[in-house]
Amino acid sequence: MIALSVAALLAVFLLYTSIAGGGTPSLRPSQLEGRAGRVSLVGKVVGKPDGNPRGSGLRFRLRDVEGKATVPVLYRGSVPDLFRTDRDVVVEGALVGGVFVAVPDTLVTKCPSKYVPKDSGSRSSA
Repeated sequence: MIALSVAALLAVFLLYTSIAGGGTPSLRPSQLEGRAGRVSLVGKVVGKPDGNPRGSGLRFRLRDVEGKATVPVLYRGSVPDLFRTDRDVVVEGALVGGVFVAVPDTLVTKCPSKYVPKDSGSRSSA
């Protein structure tokens, strides 16, 4: 009886922390102003990335996916193969002095093929 009560209490606690607990908020560049702490930044890479991700850092700009606000990003760490200009990416970090300083190895590209609707036309092989 006691073991079941403890297990039920633990399950409720885990459910609460997964739903309400410390997730990282996901923001666009236009939503960064005045935001403190670690966030997940979502945007489109604009301009030519510059620098070395293993040395002084890779510098690039992120723009709102459907907007005009941009923010400079400083990133160190591994760079996904699909990273390039016009690619939608997600990176974690914080805004420091007007530059989004990313946490190393948090850069992820979004695969455009996952967001393209499937061909609804049917093909027949007559």
